[in-house]
Amino acid sequence: MERKPDLCSPFNPRYNALRRTSAEIVSEARQSLRVQSTQRPFTPRDGHRHLFGQSSARAGRDNRPPSTFSLHAQNFDAPDSRPGSGTRLSPLDHKPKLPAPCHSEDPFKAFPKPPTDPLETKRGLAGARARLLRAGSVTTLPPVEGKTDGTVKERLNPGPGQKQPAAQRLPSSDHTELCSAPHKHGPRRAASESRMKQAAGDSDVRPTESRAEKTGAGSRDDTTGTAEDAEAVVWDNGIAPLLQQLQSVAGGSSAASVDRLCDLCDALYTTLAEADLLGRRSKRRSGILRTLFRLIDLNSAQLNLHIAKLCLALSVSGNNLLNICKLVFQISRSEDNDALFQNNSIIDSLLGVLSSEDVSSSGEALLYCVGTLKFLSGNCAVLKLLLDKNCMGVAQKLIKRLCTVEGEYFTVAGHILVQLTAALRNLADHPDSRPLFVSFSVLSELCEVLRFHRTDQDICTNISRIYSKLSSYSECRLALAQTPDCYQLFLEVLSKHHQKQDLVVRLLFTLGNLTAKGEEARQQLFQSEGCADTLLNLYDEYQRREDLSPPRMPCSVQEEDDVLVKLIRVLANMCIHPAVGPALAANSTCIQLLMETLELRCVQESEELLVNAAATINNLSFYQEQSSVLGRHRLTIAKLMLKLLLSSSMDAVLEATRVYGNLSQSVDVRDFIMQNKVHQFLVMLLDSKSAEVCFSACGVLTNLAQDSSSRVSLSEEGAAAKLVDCLRDLGPCDWQLAGQVCQVLWNMLSGGSELLLDSEEKEALQEILVTYSDEEEALSWIDNQDIRDYHKACWEIEFLPVSQKLVRMLQP
Repeated sequence: MERKPDLCSPFNPRYNALRRTSAEIVSEARQSLRVQSTQRPFTPRDGHRHLFGQSSARAGRDNRPPSTFSLHAQNFDAPDSRPGSGTRLSPLDHKPKLPAPCHSEDPFKAFPKPPTDPLETKRGLAGARARLLRAGSVTTLPPVEGKTDGTVKERLNPGPGQKQPAAQRLPSSDHTELCSAPHKHGPRRAASESRMKQAAGDSDVRPTESRAEKTGAGSRDDTTGTAEDAEAVVWDNGIAPLLQQLQSVAGGSSAASVDRLCDLCDALYTTLAEADLLGRRSKRRSGILRTLFRLIDLNSAQLNLHIAKLCLALSVSGNNLLNICKLVFQISRSEDNDALFQNNSIIDSLLGVLSSEDVSSSGEALLYCVGTLKFLSGNCAVLKLLLDKNCMGVAQKLIKRLCTVEGEYFTVAGHILVQLTAALRNLADHPDSRPLFVSFSVLSELCEVLRFHRTDQDICTNISRIYSKLSSYSECRLALAQTPDCYQLFLEVLSKHHQKQDLVVRLLFTLGNLTAKGEEARQQLFQSEGCADTLLNLYDEYQRREDLSPPRMPCSVQEEDDVLVKLIRVLANMCIHPAVGPALAANSTCIQLLMETLELRCVQESEELLVNAAATINNLSFYQEQSSVLGRHRLTIAKLMLKLLLSSSMDAVLEATRVYGNLSQSVDVRDFIMQNKVHQFLVMLLDSKSAEVCFSACGVLTNLAQDSSSRVSLSEEGAAAKLVDCLRDLGPCDWQLAGQVCQVLWNMLSGGSELLLDSEEKEALQEILVTYSDEEEALSWIDNQDIRDYHKACWEIEFLPVSQKLVRMLQP
């Protein structure tokens, strides 16, 4: 939020070696043209965690991804170890790290292979390949029972009295990726197809002799065989026991069972990592994934996060990657689970997915992954964790990739950007994020997002919230102002989404922040194509009139006023520029809208709006060119200022007084002030303890005292005595005010009007002026050298010349 300068201490110390001149110091201290401040729009947090909230433009669309769904083990495909085409991949040239043998048997004992079925082999290779493509889901795979003597026993068609093996038994070493459609013929057909697959020569564990005959490279096959045997030892001694424990413990339903399963998952992850078998390196990866998928039906959020971490580490893809991301998303929807993410490295895995996956192949998975981060970033503790894990850098690279997406995936990219910009909106709340937004050029990247998705209301709204938060800080404001064509882009978005109040008010607040500090920003905005038309059209649309029903989305009176407050602030800031001010002062639509606001609103209901409107008129009234429309309506404006001057709001009184200070340069306005007894109220303001109020009142009285007929009226109201008191009480702390008081007295007492002061008042004034004319006496209370230099400059330029003239006038 922009803060108003401290009126009691307007000097800001400078510690550089370059000294400003006295004129520069005084000019910066109090300018007749003023920027306006206002509060940042308040954004209430959504109490529900959804992909797209109730206010989303996607709320009624059928093609948007759902926020709620159910996931079970049967939703996952059989593990994807090999391509569905049946094409064999080249062996991996790596050797797993061997753990110490747990028994004295041969450590290189081969993992048992299921026997082939000669009946299935006879059906031929073509039929076998066709049936392989119709493989079932993970829950329909045949249960396999392994023995340590190197044989595998499969039970098909159990006879009377025989027990079908449980589905939770340790799976076989089948590594073929199967389709997601359910198997139509049950375990028996699946087992037959598995045997047929081996007969067809498509087994992952193939005889070394056959491979040697085919490749003719015996030395390479020896190396490959050794690697496979080494992995088999890791499997037998480390992985298989853990999988068996997972299956046996899964039968329990107690909290202790869940904790034990989580510990086993951690141990499994560590074992795979130490053996360098993460990713797709393990030949038996499919068996691991089958076991993990079955555990999902236990419906434990804590356990499912461990499962998700393992599955992502094993590089699941396709439907399985989507379901894992959905699973994590589902867990993150409850705030009660936020602590689980703090105690699990799953966030690293999610950021890895965002860094590696592509929209064209994994768009929906990315969507749920980013949606998870959006939810988690609403938690302050997790938010800091995201920043520490370089979430900002990952987001910046993802934005770059998404901005290049076109064609059929453009809509999916838009869905992802809605979640990503919402997450960045939450990140912007943390102070540590601001340097990261600048260093990663995220503010400029978001402008590119606006450029490509300017028709997407949700994306534009989220980005406007980010900018409204960050533009209140100088480093972010500078980075945004240096983004090419950002002003033109903001105007186009405002024009496109003029009916969306929460978007409009935030972009206007951002433009107000940009134009509050820099002359270049004021000029660039005004010179952007369609600037005046866009802003004034918005002004006209949100101007509340009882006789009109604007054709836009309904909003409350407060929301309408909030838009106008931010919009008028932009106009007030822009017209400070010497090239912009005269152009706006000559714009009849602009002046008419400002006067209409003052006429339609009351101070009690719309105080900030009327104060900003008066401040804008004050800035525009500085320009007295012949083309000024405001100058031609000065009497109408003077009448409208009466409502503010007589209100109970001191801010409104102050702005109205400033307007009278500029308008009272004209004789007709001075006559209006005297005829309507406004001067009486101005004299009363001299009793204020506010230096700003007294200074503004003195500005009007200085102009009124030019007319001889007004001097007597001012004296009758006791203006001279109040001016002397003001000089005594406030002068030493504000030499600009002291100089203005002396100027009023000079105008009142010149032309033979010295008799307006009685002898006591004249002596008191002379004594004060003589005392203040001594530099050491006037500045004796200041210790800080920089502040002393400032006050000395004001004393020399603003006070001393006019006070010396006044002293000479008072001398007999």
